[in-house]
Amino acid sequence: MKKIFLLFSIFCIAAFTVKAQDTVKTTSDAPLVITGSVDTYYKYDFSGHNNIPTSFASDQNSVSIGMIDLGLKKKVGKASFVGEMSFGPRSDQSIPNAGYHIQNLYVSYDVTSQFNLTAGYMATFVGYEVIAPAGNFNYSTSYLFTNGPFQNAGFKATYAFSDKVSLMAGIFNNQWNTYSSVRAAGEGTSSGDVSTFGAQLMVAPVKGWTAYLNVVTGTYSGTEFDLTTAYQITDAFKLGLNGATFSAPNKGGGFSGVALYPQLAVSKVVTFGVRGEYFKEKNDGGDVKGITVTSNIKAGPLTLIPEVRFDSKSDKFYAPFVNSDGVSTNHASQFVLAAVYAF
Repeated sequence: MKKIFLLFSIFCIAAFTVKAQDTVKTTSDAPLVITGSVDTYYKYDFSGHNNIPTSFASDQNSVSIGMIDLGLKKKVGKASFVGEMSFGPRSDQSIPNAGYHIQNLYVSYDVTSQFNLTAGYMATFVGYEVIAPAGNFNYSTSYLFTNGPFQNAGFKATYAFSDKVSLMAGIFNNQWNTYSSVRAAGEGTSSGDVSTFGAQLMVAPVKGWTAYLNVVTGTYSGTEFDLTTAYQITDAFKLGLNGATFSAPNKGGGFSGVALYPQLAVSKVVTFGVRGEYFKEKNDGGDVKGITVTSNIKAGPLTLIPEVRFDSKSDKFYAPFVNSDGVSTNHASQFVLAAVYAF
């Protein structure tokens, strides 16, 4: 793996150097683009207890904050950078160290109009849902999202064969969701390493339909295969799907699951959607099924998100649910009302 990484790096550096010599535009007056979002929510579990252990929105019967997300990006000639910072409870639950506040920090270079190199700390390419709520239709998150990677730090190359097909391949730190590589358990004082391989094949067979076939695999991180696809079938109806299977290292279990995302726009400002998910822990760890009914109501940059969620699990599933009396149960339901302002 290390030899492959060195050869890959040498090739990309050589390509970068050749193209950099051809770059004549050196102006730095390109605009700095600022994007982001803020969000707040109220959640109530109908049992009166905090059930459904997916990511974020964990406060029970409370008007609470999510996070403020600030993204900075700039491109001059062929070179660009992205920096994204976040602050708040949602941020703290989604990054390795809450004190750093960094969601993304990477640089890119367009070797050609088709070939791009990127290095740094990046939101993962795996999965349908993302950390920033402005990028999701549902406010609550899926089990697939919670159990998959959030970020990958590393180096990747992307080649676009056309506007319908592209391929990304890269080498990443030995574990997900870390700003730097970490020591593996039992290896004493040895350093971490850059030993996780990742790849993504993008295909867009017809207008409005895009599919991503993803793989991320490493000795320490484990292996996940993921399919993420969305098809805007009509102007009003969109259908998304996410399917994944993960195998932990050293036969340590893993998970598999699938989530379906149909959405129907009933007007220019109101869209209804359903997330139906099945998620199963490997090694007979039980399973859970979830149905989430969500609406997005637009008022310019502000989106109101009322949502009702119903989860049902097997006895062996790791998450405990309790009813209104505090007694163990296999069913949970909750209501969420969120407001997300994107800019």
